[in-house]
Amino acid sequence: MPVTALVSAKSCGVTTAALACTLASKRPSLLAECDPAGGTIRAGFLQGEVGAGFGLYHLAAAERTGPDALAQAFASHLWPMDEAGHRKVLPGLTDPAQAAALGRTWPALSDVLHVLAEEAGYDVFIDAGRLALESGHLHPVLTPAPLLHQADLALLVVRGTEQSLTLARHVIDPLRTELAERGSGSDALGLLLIEDGPYRAHQVAEALKTPVLAGLPFDPPTAGYFTTGGRPPRGYARSPLLRHARTATEQLEAAASRRQIQQQYPACGTNPQIAGVLQRLTEKGGTRG
Repeated sequence: MPVTALVSAKSCGVTTAALACTLASKRPSLLAECDPAGGTIRAGFLQGEVGAGFGLYHLAAAERTGPDALAQAFASHLWPMDEAGHRKVLPGLTDPAQAAALGRTWPALSDVLHVLAEEAGYDVFIDAGRLALESGHLHPVLTPAPLLHQADLALLVVRGTEQSLTLARHVIDPLRTELAERGSGSDALGLLLIEDGPYRAHQVAEALKTPVLAGLPFDPPTAGYFTTGGRPPRGYARSPLLRHARTATEQLEAAASRRQIQQQYPACGTNPQIAGVLQRLTEKGGTRG
């Protein structure tokens, strides 16, 4: 199953999108809240049930002990998001000042997430927060760069508004170059569109010269519940956000599968006929617009 990292140029609903996909997945799933600016799920969706003694920051000390200690700490710091425990979250930082301690932890954490996806069959989503650049590259402290480098898919979350597209234009090319030079390849880059604003998927893809791999509707009641907690809105399980998130997870799995096959068999990407067959075999619904 894929490891998918979500980032934005500015607040565009990364955490909400990651939560929706994690909760809507048909398989066991995990959300790793790795925003260096600090996590919001603990105080919002989890309604303060999880204290500061639990979560991402505590993996840094374990990693310094060794990989086995990190793996054990990782497992013990996952919090269930449903009664069956099929959906879990690794709560994020409680203080942005903690981010500096995680510099050497990110690569080891990435390895653990990929083992969980590949060996245990989890859908893994990473909330990487707001993209920060330094001298044209991902900032070593303010962005969890190794998680983006090694992700099967790196999604820039955008809205269909002029403001969101303007901000995204400033980061899309540096992110693409970063993935090409230091990551698993520029073909890992895609867009996740929050359908808020006048621009449709094909217009967004054309403006940013990047494919829209999935879309989610603008659903303020459900997004508000994810952000602040409290009582779920009426019809929550059938809300537009969760219904379309189920489709989005399928689209992302299909995109990751196409990419994996193209890496194994490079001719698939250069032969139009083969590429067309591959597209049809792996498609599971298209993005609206």
